[in-house]
Amino acid sequence: MLEAFLSRDVGYEGIFFTAVRTTGIFCHPTCSAKKPRIENTEFFATVGEALFAGYRPCKICRPLEPPGSPPDWLHDLLEELQNQPSHRWTDADLRKRGLSPGRVRRWFQRHYGMTFQAYTRDERLGLALRNITDGDSVIKAAFDQGYESLSGFNTAFRQSLGRSPREARGTRQASVARLSTPLGPMLAAATEEALYLLEFAGRSMIGTQLKGLTQRQGWTIAPGMNPVIEQLSQELAAYFAGTLKQFTVPLLTPGSEFQQMVWGALRRIPFGEQTTYGALATQIGRPSAVRAVAGAIGDNRIAIVIPCHRVVGSDGRLTGYGGGLWRKRRLLDLEGAQLGL
Repeated sequence: MLEAFLSRDVGYEGIFFTAVRTTGIFCHPTCSAKKPRIENTEFFATVGEALFAGYRPCKICRPLEPPGSPPDWLHDLLEELQNQPSHRWTDADLRKRGLSPGRVRRWFQRHYGMTFQAYTRDERLGLALRNITDGDSVIKAAFDQGYESLSGFNTAFRQSLGRSPREARGTRQASVARLSTPLGPMLAAATEEALYLLEFAGRSMIGTQLKGLTQRQGWTIAPGMNPVIEQLSQELAAYFAGTLKQFTVPLLTPGSEFQQMVWGALRRIPFGEQTTYGALATQIGRPSAVRAVAGAIGDNRIAIVIPCHRVVGSDGRLTGYGGGLWRKRRLLDLEGAQLGL
């Protein structure tokens, strides 16, 4: 834990909390505050334990809130981004709102992997793509998103979305959005018709999976929300609040016939119940294919909704969860609590 804390390892978010005796404050392990002396540091498994020990929550990383939640000082800006997606933001705009451009940039780089300007640019290009797909001319889409030069628009479009506006006109668009959950931020990708991807942010394979959208599916990816992601966001909130046991968001799950059998079997595992890899293999009529079943479960691109967290080892131990075993434990505990288990 000490090594994870000193290196600000995001893989340990939610597993433990760090407290500093000299300040009386406890933090997420990734807190950006100055690191204390080792002899003044202690660890707690939960927020409750740290509070009962007399520690106060850090005002920088805010451990009482889910990892990745936007800070209070950023709320108004994020609301403006949602209401004015076509606005071309500058550092001067941020200063007028009493915000430090550097502080905003660091938050977006940490939570989105890009600067604030890059994020807003990609959102505007996503809107332009949607308008072009709906029949607008390239030049109209460019000017509507604040571009004064068509060549500049074409260059930015290709660099961000991987193809020219004219090449993208006939392609299918997938929106990608970051959603906050009590177990940390998740990344969702969906077309206007169905959800394709839902993974916990920070997984190394997400980049490969998103790249597959452009290579295998021939889609163009752009940041933003759409009706499917909006529905998913509402259903996830209800799931974590304990008021939803069955997701209804439409899914798109391209894969082999065997994978489809396994993913279908996963969706039939009742809420709050668990099964084993062997039992799942028997259920689909392939009792000797336990390893292949485990591989198909590992290839599941839609966490929680396709509940691979409900599959455990033959001895009941938790094994193999891409979001981390601690998240698997929390999901099972959440569902068990709703059923009074």
